[in-house]
Amino acid sequence: MSKYTIDEFIRQTKQDERGNEFFELETERILEVNLNDLVWAKTGSMISYAGQIKFERERMLEHGLGKMFKKAFTGEGTSLMKATGNGRLYLADQGKKITIFDLNNESITVNGNDLLAFEPTIEWDINLMRKMAGVLSGGLFNVNLRGRGKIAITSHYEPLTLLVKPGEPVITDPNATVAWSGNLQPEFRTDISFRTLLGRGSGESFQMEFSGEGFVIVQPFEEGLAAPQPSS
Repeated sequence: MSKYTIDEFIRQTKQDERGNEFFELETERILEVNLNDLVWAKTGSMISYAGQIKFERERMLEHGLGKMFKKAFTGEGTSLMKATGNGRLYLADQGKKITIFDLNNESITVNGNDLLAFEPTIEWDINLMRKMAGVLSGGLFNVNLRGRGKIAITSHYEPLTLLVKPGEPVITDPNATVAWSGNLQPEFRTDISFRTLLGRGSGESFQMEFSGEGFVIVQPFEEGLAAPQPSS
């Protein structure tokens, strides 16, 4: 249905007024945070809020000297803001679809571009790239999150989870890789023959190889190449 009366449109698209959990999907692309203390979120992701909420950009030493040095040395890091107070906060990121994970003493590594928000109970750290190929393939930065609490990540369109099994490594395009299980340590490799065939100096010529046991989440879009139109 594409035509509505105003009342019909309001009924179908209005916010959920019921009491909800800390993180709730208001729609597939809008995260509702029922805030009563604080939450860390991607800078610029706030689209609306109701209540008494204050926003602060992450300070230089907010998370310690070690994280600051990693950001300065690698040019990596995710720009965070801290929302504090009480109320309803709505977050989104370029119309990307949102997935909520409830970690129970588990660990997951997320491409920094795809990290939307996480509870303050979550511990996190920036993973340094082992090879320059990881930086050249699109300026990737990865954040490892662990402990107990909720995190929200984003993807262009529907994500696909690939299982990594012993002796059966999974190869992905870094620009299409959203997240992976925290125990996996990807290696970056260069496929010279594929690069020569395509006449390209980036993109598929750089690849991530995951070995061991775990999972990798990918999206049907290469981040940073062109802005996709949100799917219906």
